[in-house]
Amino acid sequence: MTDIYSAIKSDHDRHRELLSIIEQTSGASDERKKAWDEFYHDVKAHAAAEEETFYSKLISKTWGQDAARHSVHEHQQLDDLMEELNEMDMSSSGWLNKFKTLQHDYLHHVDEEEDEVFTRAKEVIKDSEIKGYGDRFLKRKQEESGLIEEKKEDALED
Repeated sequence: MTDIYSAIKSDHDRHRELLSIIEQTSGASDERKKAWDEFYHDVKAHAAAEEETFYSKLISKTWGQDAARHSVHEHQQLDDLMEELNEMDMSSSGWLNKFKTLQHDYLHHVDEEEDEVFTRAKEVIKDSEIKGYGDRFLKRKQEESGLIEEKKEDALED
């Protein structure tokens, strides 16, 4: 059985790696495109799964309501930035500037989540209450990935 905190942290670690790869590449290189594509799709699936599992549990606790709302708001801001980046020319200086904003905001979000939200959640949510949530998160993330692929294919058909 997967621990929810470990499952989320594992994704964050991969996202940090991808951000680093994107930052170290230039223009619209194949390596940058591949890293961006993985980051974009994985973060979208991760955020949706996180909101439906971890944050839904957190919001059931009085303390967790503000933390969950704050994090979901940050998810929306990050999603907006990712959509803007998706529409821009990856080799432009404007793309890189917006990417730097996304990178900064994303790293702030995951650091805050891991340091503050996880710590507090572990204090107010008993292990017995959240047991199995890691597996739920991974299953939901996989479902979301499939939905994202369907939307991508539909967009290509239009």
